Amino acid sequence: MNLSNAAVKTQENWQPVCQAHDLVADSGVVVWLDGVQVALFYLPGLEQSLYAVDNRDPRSGANIIGRGLVGSLQGELVVAAPLYKQHFSLQSGECLEDAGQRLRVWPVRMNGQAVELSVA
Repeated sequence: MNLSNAAVKTQENWQPVCQAHDLVADSGVVVWLDGVQVALFYLPGLEQSLYAVDNRDPRSGANIIGRGLVGSLQGELVVAAPLYKQHFSLQSGECLEDAGQRLRVWPVRMNGQAVELSVA
């Protein structure tokens, strides 16, 4: 495969899910992507300011992660699940209190004013 085909393939993997003005600083918003709710967290002022994780809490089964509080715990950026207060890494999706729980994580980026998730 030549480089131009690789570049086109990469571009096709990104799907716009909302606009920059839809994001709320230091908080979460939820978007719909291919039948799945994804929680987006916008943390301005950090080197990586956008994070995307599954909105479904693996412990309760409720779609509430986007309503969780964002903070830092053990040097890790986390979101606290609203019901049972377990902490999930925004980077990896791992639960700090229970290695058996995890959130799916999506690559996310800003492309102009569009917020895009990788669907690859």
